[in-house]
Amino acid sequence: MSAAGFIAIVPARLASTRLPDKPLADICGKPMVVRTAERAKASGAARVVVATDHASIVAACEQHGIEVMLTRADHPSGTDRIAEVAHALGLPADAVIVNVQGDEPLIDPALIAACAERISAGVPMATAAHDIHSADEIFNPNVVKVVLDRQQRALYFSRATIPWHRDAFAHGTQQVPENYPALRHIGIYAYRNDFLQQYPALPLSPLEQIESLEQLRVLWNGYAIAVHVTEDSPAPGVDTPADLEKVREIYRNLQK
Repeated sequence: MSAAGFIAIVPARLASTRLPDKPLADICGKPMVVRTAERAKASGAARVVVATDHASIVAACEQHGIEVMLTRADHPSGTDRIAEVAHALGLPADAVIVNVQGDEPLIDPALIAACAERISAGVPMATAAHDIHSADEIFNPNVVKVVLDRQQRALYFSRATIPWHRDAFAHGTQQVPENYPALRHIGIYAYRNDFLQQYPALPLSPLEQIESLEQLRVLWNGYAIAVHVTEDSPAPGVDTPADLEKVREIYRNLQK
């Protein structure tokens, strides 16, 4: 299967510490997970499937005509959940699958398609990044940075400031030097299905445990990750009640 026929799978777990029943939160008449699936459909995906651990999410998706599959409840991550669904669907080894997080009801459909397009022979995984120019973000450990090789494949992801500009930062870290290539990682992933099925069993990396960045497991085990670089910052996801209100306001404005 070529990237043009890619599948989008939306993992949606009911439990959420900061926002109870988050996937079912209403956004202008539709649950958040349905809004996210609709954005995924707009990407040109050949198929969009919600992968969930709870019957209430199944019911909400079915009510709105969204394909959905109930998975095991004990998956440690969304990646494991979508791997189960891809296996159950009987997708071919070369199928391209994009993991679209269920709390991204404003995700740019073009970003989903762009990540799928970066999968190629020898590159079984892809993600995205965008330029950052703010010193606050460049030196913020909560902002994950990535550095690339000449083929726009990831060399490393880190919470640290990478690359470290030896000369410019020797005089302070309040200003960003001109043409400094800082990239902020965007948490969207595409996989070739044969790699996705292997991924949950990959040996853990000491680097991923130190940085608390799961994608470092892929690099540590010798696999390539292609990175689509976009000029635009991604639309905000939903983690808190305040985030939800912001997204609702955006949808209200879109419907005017």
